[in-house]
Amino acid sequence: MLTFFRRPRPRIETERLFMRPPERGDHAEWARLRRESEGFLRGWEPLWSRDHLGATAFRNRVAWARAMIEGDRGLPMFLFRRSDAALIGAITLDNIRRGPAQSGTVGYWVGERYARQGYMREALTALVHFAFTELDLSRIEAACLPENTASRGLLERVGFKYEGVAQAYLQINGRWRTHVLYAILRSDRRGPSDAS
Repeated sequence: MLTFFRRPRPRIETERLFMRPPERGDHAEWARLRRESEGFLRGWEPLWSRDHLGATAFRNRVAWARAMIEGDRGLPMFLFRRSDAALIGAITLDNIRRGPAQSGTVGYWVGERYARQGYMREALTALVHFAFTELDLSRIEAACLPENTASRGLLERVGFKYEGVAQAYLQINGRWRTHVLYAILRSDRRGPSDAS
């Protein structure tokens, strides 16, 4: 079955990566990467459903991504290494709010074997730039667990600024967890940003 986008299919390229929405044909590689990185990811994510890695759940994920893009509510992107087209993770600009807000929320994950190689910094910097220049957003928010020093450092290196704490913000691995909140602004008087 062919999938048609009413809008141009988004694609973002960086020096080492290309990003595009998920497709049905990505299932096997995505499931393999998630399975092999399960121990690495579980402590930072909501509980996985029993069928999390299954084909039906993945088809639903692809349909959800298409609906988010078509409805201008989000931009779910898979990350691929340009050198060998290997799927290395995902980044999603979600909860896009138009009108006076012009904002969205970003979340991301990377497979364990690709962590700490600068890929997510490259992807996040490019996504923020795309959101500000192509999607006309003014503010991008992010949240992470206080003890997730890798994610906090990533956000700060890209130019996100710490804004506070949200109690019981999300269920992570089956428990309501407090998160620290960050944001980056298109025009930020709080200091320079590499991503603008």
